[in-house]
Amino acid sequence: MFKKLPGDETRNLVSTTPDTAVVFRPAVVKTPAIITLIIWLSRLVVGLVRTVWRHPVAVAVPVGLGLLWWQYGYGLALLLVGLVLMAGLCWFSLDRASLRRMVGWRLLAWWRLVWVYRRDWHAVMTVSGLGRYLRGRDYLPRLVRVECNEWADRVTVRMLGGQAVKDWADRTDNLAHGFGAPSCRVAVERAGRLVLTFPRRDPLADPLPAVPVPDRPSVGPVEIGQQEDGRPLRLKVHGTHVLVAGATGAGKGSFLWGTIRGLLPAMRAGLVQVWALDPKRMELSFGRPLFGDRYAADPKQCADLLDEAVCVMQERADRFAGLQRNHTPTVQDPFVLVIVDEVAFLTAYQSDKQLKQRISAALATLTTQGRAVGVGVLAALQDPRKEVMNIRNLFPDKIALRLDESEQVDMVLGDGARDRGALADHISPVPQLGAGVGYVRLETSPDPVRVRAAYVSDADIRAMVADFALVGEEAR
Repeated sequence: MFKKLPGDETRNLVSTTPDTAVVFRPAVVKTPAIITLIIWLSRLVVGLVRTVWRHPVAVAVPVGLGLLWWQYGYGLALLLVGLVLMAGLCWFSLDRASLRRMVGWRLLAWWRLVWVYRRDWHAVMTVSGLGRYLRGRDYLPRLVRVECNEWADRVTVRMLGGQAVKDWADRTDNLAHGFGAPSCRVAVERAGRLVLTFPRRDPLADPLPAVPVPDRPSVGPVEIGQQEDGRPLRLKVHGTHVLVAGATGAGKGSFLWGTIRGLLPAMRAGLVQVWALDPKRMELSFGRPLFGDRYAADPKQCADLLDEAVCVMQERADRFAGLQRNHTPTVQDPFVLVIVDEVAFLTAYQSDKQLKQRISAALATLTTQGRAVGVGVLAALQDPRKEVMNIRNLFPDKIALRLDESEQVDMVLGDGARDRGALADHISPVPQLGAGVGYVRLETSPDPVRVRAAYVSDADIRAMVADFALVGEEAR
């Protein structure tokens, strides 16, 4: 009554009897023990060779000590260990940074590779869906190397054939929790290779004091804070346009005042003019003497000032046509930076439709034609929705501070920015922890960079006004 069929023959079985049962018994092939032993030994040898190739120092030290112990006894080995430790202590006291760079971070990377990533690699890849099990064989992405610095691990991975970057970007939460990190960011190294960044601590947890005013006049990039990797945050304003978006209390003022602070010597030298539009009458009005008569708060005054900036831009374009393609700041043709605080009040919430149209048209004209002739726009807003700010794509460089919703991250930084690690909706609302923290996405790079702008206090602004109060007049 029951029929046993080997292999895949059950597919071809057609039964017309209701009570017929098919019992499937797969074919079993017994592998000789000698073949299993050979495979195991070959894998062991390959693993040892790979370990020696990738970690020569970490392998040479214990092997060398073992040989000394075996050849000359433990006394010489212990003496050598003591000498190495003394040399390490001397090196640490003389040049701690080079010791960390050449020895410390490499040892930490090896330890993290063995104890964290390689140990849990199979399980995390399988559970997260990045590995595959087909026809009795596991297919896993290859763990290429691990590099460590002061704040994060950088894990280089070779993707499986047929995988896309989005497959990894959609599983950053799985990867972060799987390897015990607070977050994970995905960046493309080259075709088929990714770099996963797993932070171990937050180097931007503490507020930063205001950056000192530069000694020499410069139009930028302007140093206004610090990047997550410890490098200075330098914001480019000449030759581009910048949009800063963030909820109330996110720290937009730090970016505005940090930029003004860095341009003060150039303003005094007549190479830069800052035109301030302050419809809220709160942020930029605190340093109004710095801007002279290039300050506007009333919506009509803001529209007039923007129209004047458009006239300056068009006059320069007529003079530069056929002569030069890029602007070089001079006293005759200074760089004009138009700073707009809460631009949505002028483009979306303005009740006067005629003023709204004038302001929107002027901003669109400046952001499409201004940077080639030395007119830039630095705009800040709270609500990044398209119906509020329909020209946000005209800003090449964008900064996302703390946002209320995850969808707003891609609205500000572009599609896929949040999947690449720009978790602006996760920034702490506590001012001490999250004010001024954000993600910068430049025109030249699709990968967002986590940064924190230095806090420019009221006392700093008063000092700026006291030292540079006549900048607006001197520049003219």
